[in-house]
Parts: sequence; C-alpha cells; structure tokens
Amino acid sequence: MSGRIVKAIPLFASLDMDETAAFYAEKLGFKVREQYGKDYLIVSRDDVILNFWPCSEKHIAENTSAYFNVSNVDDLYAELKPLGARMSEPKSFDYGMREFHVWDCHGNLLRFGEPV
Repeated sequence: MSGRIVKAIPLFASLDMDETAAFYAEKLGFKVREQYGKDYLIVSRDDVILNFWPCSEKHIAENTSAYFNVSNVDDLYAELKPLGARMSEPKSFDYGMREFHVWDCHGNLLRFGEPV
C-alpha cells in the first residue's frame, strides 16, 4: 500500500491580512476560519480551504495561482459578479474546460472551471 494525497490547501501571499480577509468574505463568499493577527489567515468556502502568509513583495502574489474545479461555473460567476471582484467572463477553451478567473486584492489568480 502506498501513501495517498487526500487534499490540497493552496497557500497564497497576502500583503495585508485584514484586506485579504475582507476581500475573500465580501467578494468571494468565504468565511474567515482563523486569523492570527498579521501572521496567518485561513478562509473557507464549501469544501475549499485557503491559507495566507504575510508577504511584502507584490510580485510574488501576482505570480501565484490555483485552479478550482466547480460544479457549475456559470452559476458561480453569476453569484460572484455583483460582488465586485476583478474577474474575467466565463469562456470555453479548446482543452475542454469552461472557466473564469478572479484576481484577489493582491494579485493572486484564482481560476474556476468545469469540463465542457
């Protein structure tokens, strides 16, 4: 028997934990699970957990991303669009996925998609 990977928890850079917590709660519908001052933040929505570490270099956040498989990409987009996050329109790609992308308040890229 071999080891099995059971879950991934993306770890993103945050330039300001309070701004990050507010963005994910207000713009993406996440709940703050734990916040350790300016040192660490954990948010969750549905079965997804995201962690954040403090970082003072914006280019790190701007070059970080994660992909999330979702059950209905168009419904999720319709839910999030009015909340005001910077996001792309849903689009179907040649590689068989329909996706939209969200950039958080510090530049981290969240890609949401489902098979076409």
